[in-house]
Amino acid sequence: MPFLLLLLVALTVGSLVTVLAAHYPHTAGVSQPSDQAATRAGHAIAEHGSLRRLLRGRLDPAAATGLALSLALIVIFAGGLVVAVLAHLMRSNSELAAIDKSVGQWGVDHRLEWSTDALQLFTMLGDAHLLIVLAVVIGVIEYVRMPSRWILPFLAVALGGEVLLTNGIKEVLDRVRPEFNPIAETLGPSFPSGHSAGAAAFFGAAALLMSRGWLPHERALIFGFAGGIAAGVACSRVMIGVHWLSDVVAGVLFGWAWLSVCSIAFGGRLLQFGRPVEKAVEVAEKDLRRLRPPVRGQPSA
Repeated sequence: MPFLLLLLVALTVGSLVTVLAAHYPHTAGVSQPSDQAATRAGHAIAEHGSLRRLLRGRLDPAAATGLALSLALIVIFAGGLVVAVLAHLMRSNSELAAIDKSVGQWGVDHRLEWSTDALQLFTMLGDAHLLIVLAVVIGVIEYVRMPSRWILPFLAVALGGEVLLTNGIKEVLDRVRPEFNPIAETLGPSFPSGHSAGAAAFFGAAALLMSRGWLPHERALIFGFAGGIAAGVACSRVMIGVHWLSDVVAGVLFGWAWLSVCSIAFGGRLLQFGRPVEKAVEVAEKDLRRLRPPVRGQPSA
């Protein structure tokens, strides 16, 4: 029963992600979300004096993007602490705590030998060591298929940032694991789930790479598959009794949040580190030339 529930959750989330991805705008000629955001940022830069002066200092796209990634990691980390406080409040609320506990208890009460073995195999898809191996394999395959020097750095940042994020929050909060499974107490702090965050970040990053060059409906299926795996890993952590429900929900959300930031930093499917910054500078310079008054004696553009 627990494994059947896992399949149901994975299929539901995967189908939802597929539908959302399929309805994502794919009109020919429309720029990527990272370019659209950069264009808006460029217009904002041109309209503010302090930002104009910064622009004239010639922003280095790589340095600016690296700083933005670092700041994003700090912001998401701070957000994680806020979510953790909410999770603690939920645990102190008898009704909400009962929901958090009853899900894990259900998995324990309905466990079967074959189901437990299947859950253990599925939960390995979120193991950090396996994800590193898969990252290298997929990175090499994707480099051969559609070469880009940013493939491995993108995977490294997506995985490495996720590890820093989840482990940092775990150490600060030191939330106690559930007692359904005796092995849980040997695994360290509980909130958020590292397996869930790792699966969400890595398989989303892999989907971004593997979807390059495919048609929109094919990309939607790839992203749906990645979303289903992340949901399945999260479900497995609860069903084997090593995490609370709130742990895995937070883990998946943190993993996807960090992946979104990394995807923007690397220019989406373009996989060009610093592309949004370059685009913003380009748009701002055009605006500055348009707004700058013409030199006396020269015709205006």
